[in-house]
Amino acid sequence: MQTLSGKTLEAIAIERLKEFEADALKMHPDGYYVAYSGGKDSDVILNLVRRAGVKYTAHHNLTTCDPPEVVYHVREQKDVTIHRPPLTMWQLIRKKKTFPLRCRRWCCAELKEVGGSGCMVVTGIRREESSRRSNRRMVESCYRDKTKRYLNIIIDWSTSDVWHYLRVNDIKYCPLYDEGFHRLGCVLCPMQKQSETERDRERFPQIARAWERAIKGIWAPKDGTFPTPDSLWRWWLNREAPVPLNDDDMPLFFRD
Repeated sequence: MQTLSGKTLEAIAIERLKEFEADALKMHPDGYYVAYSGGKDSDVILNLVRRAGVKYTAHHNLTTCDPPEVVYHVREQKDVTIHRPPLTMWQLIRKKKTFPLRCRRWCCAELKEVGGSGCMVVTGIRREESSRRSNRRMVESCYRDKTKRYLNIIIDWSTSDVWHYLRVNDIKYCPLYDEGFHRLGCVLCPMQKQSETERDRERFPQIARAWERAIKGIWAPKDGTFPTPDSLWRWWLNREAPVPLNDDDMPLFFRD
């Protein structure tokens, strides 16, 4: 594992946790709010928090379209509280009469990013993950909830650092990684590549059918762009398809 200023990255991450613990306790008597997704990065931060000996509670938000293997792995973490949403993904689609797309991913705010209000939230966000995250800072404020702050303790770790830490410390991780999954998230997430969408339909047929029922269930003829429910479903599955616009220059199915 890399070293920084003569210290290992894991030692620096633990120092960060100890340094900001007083701030976390001022914000909430339970200390840190650890956001645990069940992916490899969150396995690392949960282990680091345990090792640091700081006060914390750990939380996982079910999306209702998570891979079963992720759900089973989360359940194995005895110090993680699992939160079920008031409405499932399918119920939200029916209520909103719309569905997630690349250009409007309301699902994350509704299902994943809830919780942690009034707390310092420990995350597994890393700059290397994407260009969008390359400018993220170690300590950040939440722009949606001003009472919430983020502490990204492995912000400067590489993917190889994460895997090295997991293996050296013999930390169990979700078995989907051993099947070739590089990142874990919702089944048929709109942000996937086309090949990943096709993989998910084959690997998780029950969840794929739930998506299909929900999307076809809110079909309406509109201006004839999608003449049948099946045409709407096929378009949604095509991650490279353009979003059609209506006469008001707004994406169809996203009228507020």
